[in-house]
Amino acid sequence: MDRCVRARRSAETGEVVLTVWAIEGIPEIVAGDDLAAIIGALAGALEDGDILAITSKIVSKAEGRFVKAADREQAITDETVRVVATRTYPGGVTRIVENRLGIVAAAAGVDASNTPRGTVLLLPENPDASAFRLRKALEARFGLRLGVIITDTLGRAWREGQTDVAIGASGVRVLDDLRGSADTQGRRLDVTVPATGDEIAAATDLVKRKSDGLPVAVVRGLAHLLAADADGAQSLIRPAAKDMFRLGTDEAWNLGFAAGKASRD
Repeated sequence: MDRCVRARRSAETGEVVLTVWAIEGIPEIVAGDDLAAIIGALAGALEDGDILAITSKIVSKAEGRFVKAADREQAITDETVRVVATRTYPGGVTRIVENRLGIVAAAAGVDASNTPRGTVLLLPENPDASAFRLRKALEARFGLRLGVIITDTLGRAWREGQTDVAIGASGVRVLDDLRGSADTQGRRLDVTVPATGDEIAAATDLVKRKSDGLPVAVVRGLAHLLAADADGAQSLIRPAAKDMFRLGTDEAWNLGFAAGKASRD
């Protein structure tokens, strides 16, 4: 547990309430690998209530989500449901799109790194279902209540850099609805719904680190978020009717211009 993050409740007690560490020794994953068996053999002594965060890339590899593609751009196009924004740069065009899972991301989540030459890697076909299968297999192996979150790296509007978020989940409440409860001053909370799935994913990114080959992490101390019937990570995707920032600036302008022109014709 050399690479580890510990959160403490207070300096006075020194009580550890949250511990996050990466599982070492995960080999290169290939199509058909039993990911639950590989993780289970290397995870060590898990405890009831632990949550495992698993990078989507190894889930995709185990599920054989490789696509032959001499041109990554065509694979992105094939995965795109809706173009949100585009930006030209010296090497080409960056596309922010909604993919078939409803996730808004650069390049539709299509990955060309660390894949066989002439192929690209797509996201898992159904990340929530993948998380469910992994959870059930790991719970059966260890005889414990566990949670599983499948993570991927996304940028954020208005913010520099990237962070890991939950794109699949099973057995974990990825939204912690605090509406109706009271703050420390007794005032009612009306809009507070922490995205705990994304917060867990981001915490594990601190120990997994892309360049270190550590695609799986364990989170201990959040057993209160476990629920066998919890909604999957799909529930984190904001419905179109509630999306106030659905298009990029250029796309929104062009759409409005076209609508205005059509109304005059």
